[in-house]
Amino acid sequence: MKPLRTALLLALLIVPVGCGGRLRSGDATTTLPSATTPDTATPDTATPDVPVEGRFDGSLVTDDGRTRTYHVYVPADLDPAGSPLLVALHGGTGWGLQYERSSGFDDMAAREGFIVVYPDGVGGGASETDNRTWNAGICCGAAARKDVDDVAFVDQLIDVIEDSHAIDPTRVFAAGHSNGGFMAYRLACELSDRIVAVGLQAGGLGVNTCAPSQPVSLLHIHGTADTNVPIAGGRGSGVSQVAFPPLAESLATATAAMGCDGEPDESKDGRVTTKSWGSCADDATVELQLIDGATHTWIRDADFDSAGAIVEFLMAHPRP
Repeated sequence: MKPLRTALLLALLIVPVGCGGRLRSGDATTTLPSATTPDTATPDTATPDVPVEGRFDGSLVTDDGRTRTYHVYVPADLDPAGSPLLVALHGGTGWGLQYERSSGFDDMAAREGFIVVYPDGVGGGASETDNRTWNAGICCGAAARKDVDDVAFVDQLIDVIEDSHAIDPTRVFAAGHSNGGFMAYRLACELSDRIVAVGLQAGGLGVNTCAPSQPVSLLHIHGTADTNVPIAGGRGSGVSQVAFPPLAESLATATAAMGCDGEPDESKDGRVTTKSWGSCADDATVELQLIDGATHTWIRDADFDSAGAIVEFLMAHPRP
């Protein structure tokens, strides 16, 4: 193992962020805490040990001198031989604890036996705790403007968790929503030696090139009524003012990067249309799930749950 909310709501509506324009689950959610800013007690620069079980808040100092914060959920009864790890990336203007509350990943972790870490992006308001975003390339917000190396942060964060728990390196995953979904794409392209599969909703590819050292399986979920990150690409209805790439362009780059051949298999089940490229290098899979009528909001409906779909996909795609 290697070393390891109701003030400011108006601000969230006007600060240029990655993929959001309204308060949305996964960006800034209705489950916001009553505190003024996103649970922003000043972090200690020293990182506590990850507990054997439960949850805790931690911090680390990155190579660029920033103190970065994160939140970890460790369920009981993990496999002592090595457990999966999920890096869960909030949407633009969200934060880790907000995504923990809105996503549903903790429930999945308790049932499936994996650790979840919810890192915080870099803020762009009065302090780096406001309006957090990820540098996913073309977006978003302060993180992109400051050219923050979020890939290196995630790499270092994985080290921290691995230093305290037995992690199965063939099952280190990333998930994200909106700006966090764009960041998940970037990790698939630039951190493929650590991240073996990613699952995301309402994102896309925001970097110019995608050249992973190893194939990474990828699940992309997108609502057909998403106007913030339109399927056809271009500027969405949010405040980011970013011209997003068409969904087809992101998938074409991803499938080529993962060595996928041929046309995808296509099926429809209720409101879900699935396209799957299963003939990719090293048994990797790239899959698209289009959800009829779904918007940009993180999907937790009676007939579709993004967290459940992502976890099912990730657990089925460890690295060989």
